[in-house]
Amino acid sequence: MKGFTAAFISLFLVCMHASAAELKVSSFSTILTEIASQVGGGKVSVTGHVKPGMDPHDFEPKAADLKTVSAADLVLVSARHIEGYLGKLREASGGKASVLEVGSALPGPADDPHWWHSISNLIRATRIVRDEMSRLQPDEKKSFTANAAAYIDKLEALEKWVKTKVAELPRDRRKLVTNHDSFGYFAKDFGFTVYPIAGVSRNDQPGSRKVAEIVAAIRKQGVKAIFSEDIENPKVIQEITRETGAKLGGSLLSDGLGLKEQGTIEGMFRHNVTTIVEALK
Repeated sequence: MKGFTAAFISLFLVCMHASAAELKVSSFSTILTEIASQVGGGKVSVTGHVKPGMDPHDFEPKAADLKTVSAADLVLVSARHIEGYLGKLREASGGKASVLEVGSALPGPADDPHWWHSISNLIRATRIVRDEMSRLQPDEKKSFTANAAAYIDKLEALEKWVKTKVAELPRDRRKLVTNHDSFGYFAKDFGFTVYPIAGVSRNDQPGSRKVAEIVAAIRKQGVKAIFSEDIENPKVIQEITRETGAKLGGSLLSDGLGLKEQGTIEGMFRHNVTTIVEALK
């Protein structure tokens, strides 16, 4: 009888441990790392493979990253062609993990992967991550749902702040000249016109004709400032400022989160919006 009791207790403890096991998440986006951490809370273990300040367009997973993926329950990718290594992640997982291509489920042009500059898309992404975590760990659905709701409240408050701050800028001054074409979602949501110097990737560098078109647009529209981005400041921007007389308005976070106070989604938006509005006033 004692042996049976001991075995029963041992089995019970194993079951309790299994039910309490953390969901292992591998994230290949600084944006999704924050969302997963907020939704999962203490019920998940999140590894962010792409670090703040890294260019996700150029990131390639190392052997250590793939080893972590092989033990993951959920792999989060931004999608829309940013992760050219997606096949490697699936192979490393061996079919054991759910590979969630969050950006593919969001509205917007398929050739623009920068969906996180729309707060409404961030809210949708939070719900997508919530639902997948709940599917994988149904016993924690209530916790994931409550965490997601609290986080969405913060995002909605952030959106109100952005709209209030942008309202300080007259509509005829909402002209955004940036390194590459990464602020289309932001422009659509908050009433800007974007004049990108390069394409959706920094590797799509402009030729002389494109630069001449940008210079002409800046002069015609009376754009007061142009913006570099967090990872690089190409010489072409210096050339354009010389030719147009527009000032360098500051550096924006375009491809993910930054460092220190800019290392959160709220921090990224507050930095970008304040920099844009103050430079273009």
